[in-house]
Amino acid sequence: MAPEQLDLLSSSDGQQLLGELAARSIGADDELRLIMQLRARFAPELVAAAVAQAKLRQRARAKFSRADRMYFTPAGLEQASTERMARYHAARFAAFGRIADLCCGVGGDLLALAGVKPVRAVDVDPVHLRMAVLNAGAYHVAQRVEPVLADVQSLVFDDDPGLALFIDPARRVDGRRLRGGETSPPLDWCFARGEMRPVLIKAGPALPLDVVPPAWGIEFVSEGRELKESLLSSPAMARPGRRATVLSAAPTEADPSGWASVSLEAMPGEAVAVASPGRFLLDPDPAVTRAGLVEDLARGLAGGSVWKLDPEIAFLSSDAPMVTPFGRCLRVESSEPWNLKRLQATLRSLDVGSVDIRKRGSAVDVESVQRRLRLTGARAATVVLTRVMGEPWALVCVDA
Repeated sequence: MAPEQLDLLSSSDGQQLLGELAARSIGADDELRLIMQLRARFAPELVAAAVAQAKLRQRARAKFSRADRMYFTPAGLEQASTERMARYHAARFAAFGRIADLCCGVGGDLLALAGVKPVRAVDVDPVHLRMAVLNAGAYHVAQRVEPVLADVQSLVFDDDPGLALFIDPARRVDGRRLRGGETSPPLDWCFARGEMRPVLIKAGPALPLDVVPPAWGIEFVSEGRELKESLLSSPAMARPGRRATVLSAAPTEADPSGWASVSLEAMPGEAVAVASPGRFLLDPDPAVTRAGLVEDLARGLAGGSVWKLDPEIAFLSSDAPMVTPFGRCLRVESSEPWNLKRLQATLRSLDVGSVDIRKRGSAVDVESVQRRLRLTGARAATVVLTRVMGEPWALVCVDA
């Protein structure tokens, strides 16, 4: 987006038009007709900018409760943290005085950071920086934001030795996704900022772990069972080691609004046993598997009566239900070596008509299996294709 387009949207006509568009859903079928209708009342360039912005706001509702009062670019929205994740990031800075949000983009994290501390917001893109301040205004925290238009690598922070840094380096440049471990600014530059001060870096979930300095903490964060990011914390953030964090929307007594987080850390102990499937199967959250904490999770469940199905596969099993925010518990209704015809017969006998196929450690083509099952039953089930002690296996499960 050009600065002139943001000027148009900020005008009185722009605000009127955006307000009208907020009340309707813009679909592909009626977009052209809508544009032609609006051009009878507004300038064509304003209509184009407003319709594009309204469509971005529709998409942004999945991330922000106040999306209809915010401003986005496609790239800025894609990289922005969700409102829930931004609040989690901000909580990490509660003990520090001032924060600099480097590469702030459209301000997805800024709105939460400024809710806890004054923030220096830095970005090299003037449109993104203006949007960040406007978006902070939507959350009534703009007065706590100091915008700085600059390349973060040109800045020196010696004027504020107590300043804590939140860095969200870009993983796309000119619309091109960078290779794993490559960011702008480079991660090496980001890590160097953490030698003397508190630094939290938001990185991709597939980040090669060998690029992270040994003294830094690594935390994998998921939301709604989708692995979203890795958070890298400098020694001054006082969170060493590896962690898995799950954000959920379940209301709690402490937070009736529905935001909650739980974290799992390493739990040293004896190796977890390997055995055949029991009555229940636990599919660990992707943050747990990415953090390499599956066995640590097992050691904390059911007094040790939990085992793995295979030394290399991240499924856990037990003869009792496993209640944990760190995984989905399923009841096993059938467990047998992998064979397509046998699986078809089992599903028919269980009156299963629709399946969600989960694959881990299996070479089977899921799409081919889905096409060939041809089910007609009334029940829904989860089919798990995996290995059990090295052998291809199929489990038919339902929610516990």
